[in-house]
Amino acid sequence: MPMNRRLFLGQTAAAMTGGTLLPHLGAAEVVAPGKSSIRIGACVCGLPQARAAGLDGVEVGVGNAADRLQIADENVRQRYKEQMRETGLPISSLIMVLLNACPLASDPRAPAWLEQSIDAARDLGARVILLAFFSQGDLLDSADKVKESDVDEAVRRIKAVAPRAKDAGVILGIENYLNGEQNARILDRINHESVQLYYDVFNTGTTKHHNVPADIRLLKGRIAQFHFKNGPKYLDDDAAKFEPIAAAIKETGYQGWIVLETSSPSKDAVADVRRNADYVRKLFA
Repeated sequence: MPMNRRLFLGQTAAAMTGGTLLPHLGAAEVVAPGKSSIRIGACVCGLPQARAAGLDGVEVGVGNAADRLQIADENVRQRYKEQMRETGLPISSLIMVLLNACPLASDPRAPAWLEQSIDAARDLGARVILLAFFSQGDLLDSADKVKESDVDEAVRRIKAVAPRAKDAGVILGIENYLNGEQNARILDRINHESVQLYYDVFNTGTTKHHNVPADIRLLKGRIAQFHFKNGPKYLDDDAAKFEPIAAAIKETGYQGWIVLETSSPSKDAVADVRRNADYVRKLFA
């Protein structure tokens, strides 16, 4: 799994039982250069911790594989709504981590999961749903060649549900290991305003060694949301890496959420997410 996904799954399970919960994102909007408004969320802490850390919101998991997802349970969503009221923070987006083990391209339950997640996102006010393509759901084979048959089926299933997402005011954000050109081709094939990319700068850059700033510029106006992380380190430990990334994001006029999927080197989760959030705000000040 990509960095911190297992940690995230554990926190999501706690959230579903009424403990902590995990941001609100508006779909990506393009504004004039220099006018970007960036909000900072996280998928590695709950709403109370996010408020303590000075974040703007959190990202919520849809739950584990089942015929009916946890997020589709009205009682679960009601608990989220109560915690949002208590903290004053929104849910930016939903994340479908289960698609890593139960691929969207092959699991027969996936189309129903997409529909359930879209309906839940509408109810919670979340504007983006992350569709994950890692582990068993990876769109690349062991030689880093695109699995064309998987892409074909994923495109077909996403196209089928895109009108439902549009009606709900939701963006489906595809997150994977592909480079900018490969993802642009997928978006061209789907050709729907409610389908964009969810861009993880670590998975694409550090893991796959893509040119992240170039990808971001190529995909201008087609990125719904960003994940920022830096392996076991703080984001500001690698300023030389993140400054060009931030410059490219600003250049495209992106306005939306940057969600932290960061680790906790000090083991103080609130302090560490606050440090990373403060650094991101300085990058976009």
